[in-house]
Amino acid sequence: MGALVLAEGGTFVPPGADSFVLPPIFGGVTKPMVLVVLSAVIVGAYFVIATRNLKLVPGKGQFVAESIYDFSRNSIARQQIGAKDFRPFVPLIFALFTFILVNNIYGIIPLIQFPTMSRIGFPIALFLVAYLVIHTVGFKRHGFLGYLKHVMFPPGVPKPIYILLSPIEFFQKFIAQPVALAIRVFAAMFAGHLILLVFTIGGQFLLMEASAALKPVSVVAFAFAIALTFVEALIQVLQAYIFALLVANFIGAAMAQEH
Repeated sequence: MGALVLAEGGTFVPPGADSFVLPPIFGGVTKPMVLVVLSAVIVGAYFVIATRNLKLVPGKGQFVAESIYDFSRNSIARQQIGAKDFRPFVPLIFALFTFILVNNIYGIIPLIQFPTMSRIGFPIALFLVAYLVIHTVGFKRHGFLGYLKHVMFPPGVPKPIYILLSPIEFFQKFIAQPVALAIRVFAAMFAGHLILLVFTIGGQFLLMEASAALKPVSVVAFAFAIALTFVEALIQVLQAYIFALLVANFIGAAMAQEH
């Protein structure tokens, strides 16, 4: 609808990538930086408070905290890494899931309304942490040459095929998979927030600036914005889950005895 809308007071300028570049609050500190630090405080404070007086019959706060921990531990780490090796990685998987979840949910919280994972630098930082852990445990489990063999030479493949397959496997495991891990959550948060901006700002523009004949269309735009907010909430939770799930899966694959 954008620039094609005939308006009484101006021309609609659709939101774009520049909508995610926020001015500094003070010095070089921006809103996304503050939100990232705040998310770590929120996660830490909530779980400390919710579990400081554990009871046999948990209250609501303890029940939610235990449910999130159990989900991270058993439904993600244990299933993907394996019952034998998963325990040392539970804190990492738990931290990734909760940290990304809070930063994603920011996108639909009034007054905040900015998913920090829509800035590519933050997913890259998380991907680098995961990347270091994944390949460190792989080299530790198999040895340097053994891990490279584990990654690049899957068993059961005719040897001449390795000439073509091994570089592909190396690229996939060391470059493509981790980069895709960061881009997936970034792209989902960026695109979802951008769509919400289009309908919200577009509805406001139609209501305030468009001709009388087009003002009723603003109701449709606002209705779509509300509906998409619920869809975006689901996507935000799913993306946190998928990121933690894939990290656990990659760790499990790196430690596996067979390719």
